[in-house]
Amino acid sequence: MTDRDPRGSLEAHGVPASDGNPASTGIGEVEKDGGVVVIRRIHVAYRLKRVGQEDRRTVERVNGFHVDHCPVARSIHGSIDITTDVEYVQ
Repeated sequence: MTDRDPRGSLEAHGVPASDGNPASTGIGEVEKDGGVVVIRRIHVAYRLKRVGQEDRRTVERVNGFHVDHCPVARSIHGSIDITTDVEYVQ
């Protein structure tokens, strides 16, 4: 686990975050800028298993501040838009 991984915040609030939970997929969107391909947007979709209804408010709160505390996101902020969402799977 690294500082940019939301698992630490989830576990600190009692939400299970191990054994591949959460899983994530990142999708980057690129555009040409003066003949050079550059990344303009990144969307990260987190999938969480075994999260009860009572923990979903915590998950949404952590997802809301995660990007602001992620070293990678903070480093590229201003040049690449980053969005995230959460899907709950059983």
